[in-house]
Amino acid sequence: MATTAAQPRTPARIDPRGPRFGAIITSVLLALTLVLGPTWGLIPLAIQTLAFIGGAVFGLSRQPWGWIYKTWVRPRLAPPTELEDEAPPRFAQVVGLVFAVLALIGGLAGVTLLFWIAAAFALIAAFLNAAFDFCLGCEAYLLIQRLRARTPHPSA
Repeated sequence: MATTAAQPRTPARIDPRGPRFGAIITSVLLALTLVLGPTWGLIPLAIQTLAFIGGAVFGLSRQPWGWIYKTWVRPRLAPPTELEDEAPPRFAQVVGLVFAVLALIGGLAGVTLLFWIAAAFALIAAFLNAAFDFCLGCEAYLLIQRLRARTPHPSA
């Protein structure tokens, strides 16, 4: 019986315009969350939380905003000049999910300060990506990767 060596997994490559498109929708939903407050604002916050779950668990192309981009927007655009690794924006989805869940907990538990702060942090990060193409979660991912590469691992 022949054995094969495990092939290293090739990271998924994505159109970098997709996460920015998603950040625009995310910014609108999170701004609406803050405008509506900890009662009615839970509705757009829950929608965005589900979108973050999709992006974090299933990948950006299967996340609702990524699917809309891939299906309806990208076919109308010129091909991207380059593709990027999906890992940093997917990590950003995890970070957004953490803040969205904290805001949901704050709103549902009546801890309004937690609601306001967590939702505002999520909005700031999404807005930075939407308006300036600066992905805070992506930068955090890259920093963590650099720190991990510099940390010596004990040999077994």
